[in-house]
Amino acid sequence: MSDDREAIYQDFRESVNMAPKELEEWLESDESKSVGDSSEGESTGHQSGRRIVEIKRKRKAELDDEDYSHMKKVNQYVARHLKQPPQKEDKKTSRWRYSLMNWGHDPLKSS
Repeated sequence: MSDDREAIYQDFRESVNMAPKELEEWLESDESKSVGDSSEGESTGHQSGRRIVEIKRKRKAELDDEDYSHMKKVNQYVARHLKQPPQKEDKKTSRWRYSLMNWGHDPLKSS
């Protein structure tokens, strides 16, 4: 994985466009909790969001293999879901957007 670390890191910085505090506040919202597979209580996206906050609060030198593994998973999730925007519902209030935001990406934010 070490060969890919810089690419994963850069992709993560682009994929996750929400600041840690912004993401934490989002994860506390009813909208955030309304999406995802929550058969075990907390959805996968919600768990990922909390993990993203931890990663974003670390310095690059502190990141370990588990962090990079999760960052890669986030990059893949965001890229895959950005290709599947809703066709009929309002993007601003869509489950699509809410799910992406749980993974640290607000598709309505300008780059």
